[in-house]
Amino acid sequence: MKKASAKGMNDDLRPEYDLSQLRGGVRGKYYREATAGTNLVLIEHELADVFPDSESVNRALRMLVNTAAAAAGTARRRPGAPNHRAKSAAVKRAHLTAKGGLAQTVGH
Repeated sequence: MKKASAKGMNDDLRPEYDLSQLRGGVRGKYYREATAGTNLVLIEHELADVFPDSESVNRALRMLVNTAAAAAGTARRRPGAPNHRAKSAAVKRAHLTAKGGLAQTVGH
């Protein structure tokens, strides 16, 4: 079987596209910029069924990191998580103030 010659092939490219102006392109010119802020990780099919989106993967990984840190004795606090120590100190202060243990301060 003969191959079709390039001359006889039907070219669907519109006439307003001038291929002579497309010379000198650089492959991967914007690759670094496009991937600079991205960490793309491929996971196995079985895991993709369990973790349908990036949010669920990130949540599971944060939980794993916090669990490992707690087991090592250096628990990490999530950004935006409430500070329970500050809250418990405020509760103790309010409790002592209510019993008269601390002098109450008057505002402006």
